[in-house]
Amino acid sequence: MELRQLDYLVAVAEEASFTRAAARCHVAQPGVSAQIRRLEGELGQALLHRSGTGVTLTAAGAAVLPYARAALGAARGVHEAADEVARLIRGRVRMGMVAASGAFAVADLLEEFHTRHPGVEIGLVADATDRLLDGLTEGALDLALVGLAAPVPEGLAGQLVLDDQLVAAVRRDHPLAARPVLALAELAERPLICVPRGTGMRAALQAGCASIGVQPRIALEAADPTVIAELAARDLGVAILPQSSRGIDPRLVTVPITEPRLHSRIELVWRPDETVGPAARALIADARAFFAAPSDDPGAAPPKRPRSHAPGRPQPRPPDHPNPSA
Repeated sequence: MELRQLDYLVAVAEEASFTRAAARCHVAQPGVSAQIRRLEGELGQALLHRSGTGVTLTAAGAAVLPYARAALGAARGVHEAADEVARLIRGRVRMGMVAASGAFAVADLLEEFHTRHPGVEIGLVADATDRLLDGLTEGALDLALVGLAAPVPEGLAGQLVLDDQLVAAVRRDHPLAARPVLALAELAERPLICVPRGTGMRAALQAGCASIGVQPRIALEAADPTVIAELAARDLGVAILPQSSRGIDPRLVTVPITEPRLHSRIELVWRPDETVGPAARALIADARAFFAAPSDDPGAAPPKRPRSHAPGRPQPRPPDHPNPSA
């Protein structure tokens, strides 16, 4: 068994294609196919289903994949540990983020990290919280910004970035726009616009509705809060958004949801185990400092280190108002 065989297996599994895996590994496709067949012959098990529509893992392949990733991580760690002793951090680090965390200046964090560690290859993916947590557990990611309504899953470590109350957002001429607050039960029969399942906000909404014995009527779904706001501005339903997103669309007003109040958290989550290499440990430490000390105001964006004219930095919020513009 050779490390390159494991590398090719991981690449094919993640790309779901021999062609894309070969391009990623900078080798010819027949070489990738031949090495994986050798690995299958040594293990006595088929690891991949090959068909005209793509490549998927067999049961044996799914069982082997986490160990292949761990072996490759350990091999990288040998090189990275030597570099770390020489005060030269190299390697690869992989970060994930939910779409709603785009306001938290992730680009600033990665730019600062890259300036200090130019030899580190940085990967960034955006996905739903459920898939990001799976990526962390399986070793495909080293850290991620995720939306949670429940505690951080066992085996992972987390740091609170923002605890956000969910609000209803409607057009200024909507019948609910003048209300100071809305009980969650009042929204049960109205068409709602929300993020998809697998996200912290959706989990918070589902849990809140379950606690009062109602089922939310989800009419439209979108992963991007700006799209949710746009749909609500077209009077296609009541948008469920985090309080921190108010100001996202001047055509909307937000109304706090009560009985119960709904909260969704943005958390920085990472793998604390020994397979995390020096590059990942360095970025985790930087990210923890970058997102430290969340605000006491649940609707405010987390504080950042001062930086003049930084693109993408959240601007200060206007003073609180009983029915602020969204």
